[in-house]
Amino acid sequence: MKPYLKWTAISVGSIVAIAHIGVLGHLVRREPDRIQVPTINIPRGTPYSSYKIEAGKDGYTIEYKANDPAILESQRSLILDKDKKGLFGGGTENRREWRRDQFTAEGVRNMGGDVGELGKTGGASAECIAADAGARSQGAMAGSAVATGVLVPAVVNIPYIGWLAAGWAALLGNNIGSSAGSLVNSAISDC
Repeated sequence: MKPYLKWTAISVGSIVAIAHIGVLGHLVRREPDRIQVPTINIPRGTPYSSYKIEAGKDGYTIEYKANDPAILESQRSLILDKDKKGLFGGGTENRREWRRDQFTAEGVRNMGGDVGELGKTGGASAECIAADAGARSQGAMAGSAVATGVLVPAVVNIPYIGWLAAGWAALLGNNIGSSAGSLVNSAISDC
């Protein structure tokens, strides 16, 4: 074999061997294909903003709420267990208090109920409110008088609890009379 042919075969073989080693090294060190996550410019809002981002093969969606939560909540509790002997041997106190407030981000406390478009009075005029208050008062007095005259003598003679039942009867007459006065007022007036 001729010497230049021998050197040409060795050179070509060396180049092919080095290329194979390089390809193998590239395949061994190759990182798996990574999914490129898009850059999302999240809007800057109030301190109470919330975001919900869902990404998939077809793209992504963003849900943005500027004042979330619109109603904030605060919870407080107090548990007090005292078992201290008092002056006369008693003195057990077991008190549990629970307070839950809702308020807006501006700090306005929710007092309950829906204010709506008409305001706090529910659309009633001052005259209607005054008439309803007067009717409730008059009805409560009439209901108490009727209950005291009719129910109290019937229940006061119950052994052991007659005095308590008489008070309940008077309160029942008061409540029924107040409700009846309000109903009569709403039927008579245009409120």
